Amino acid sequence: MPILPAGPLSYGMQLPIQSQSAIYAEPWEAGATPFDLVEIARTADRTGFAYLASCDHVAIPRRLAEGMSTVWYDPVATLGFLAGVTERVLLMSHVAVVGLRHPLATAKQYATLDHLSGGRLILGVGAGHVREEFEALGADFDGRGGVLDETVDALRAALGPEEYPEFAGERFSFSGLGQLPRPAQERVPIWVGGSSPAAVRRAAVRGDGWLPQGDPRGKLPEQIGRLHALREAAGVAEPIVVGAITEPLYVGEPDWSVGRRTLSGKPEALAESLREYAAMGVHQIQVRFRSRSRAELTDQMAAFAADVAPHLDR
Repeated sequence: MPILPAGPLSYGMQLPIQSQSAIYAEPWEAGATPFDLVEIARTADRTGFAYLASCDHVAIPRRLAEGMSTVWYDPVATLGFLAGVTERVLLMSHVAVVGLRHPLATAKQYATLDHLSGGRLILGVGAGHVREEFEALGADFDGRGGVLDETVDALRAALGPEEYPEFAGERFSFSGLGQLPRPAQERVPIWVGGSSPAAVRRAAVRGDGWLPQGDPRGKLPEQIGRLHALREAAGVAEPIVVGAITEPLYVGEPDWSVGRRTLSGKPEALAESLREYAAMGVHQIQVRFRSRSRAELTDQMAAFAADVAPHLDR
């Protein structure tokens, strides 16, 4: 079920547990198990979520560990594991820091994931921000923007239909090297993450989708306008999927403190608020629910799908 600019407003979610930054992780996630991840993925699969997403960090330095934590599951392993217990939900890296790896290594991992999942991959990519991580892996931190641009171009070739892909750039070059299996999809969608001017330009020129990072509602219309203007100026005719990360949600009236930024209340009121994203030109929203346990989270997911989602396109 591809997410299309011309389709209805889609909704997906970043998986809990697999990344536990202090900014958003709930206390219960620290003791969660692989079984909890499976139940969350199966709930998303069953109730109509468009995608599940997993983050990417290889190693976190001590100076950042208190805020970021060191809990960051590998996205390919995580999404591959969940591909085996789901049938229809799409599997997205949000985002893969592809500049940490050679494009052929990245292509091998994600082509295999797409092949095994029956064509359910969305490859979300981003520049990264942890200097020590790049330095430990011998990657170029200061030049990571240019590296990412070329890596996206190289991945277009390496994830295409050819068994022996070819690419020649300033940093990467390959030909005569075969990689099977090929992705199940004829064209793996590449969505670009980030809200900096460089990231928006990268999404406009090179992306099939844009994943803004932390833009408040009031700023999104201007950013979306710039995205489309840059895309038109670059002569890119294909439409682009525009995303947004919503405020935290709680379906119903909570009997505990869910935070002042959380949108809560009756399903119709939540849907009315979320429809504002569609009016801005957003095609898919990434939702996150406040919860005190895995059971409460899956209940929230089911309630959203049953009671809020049907009102999103009215």
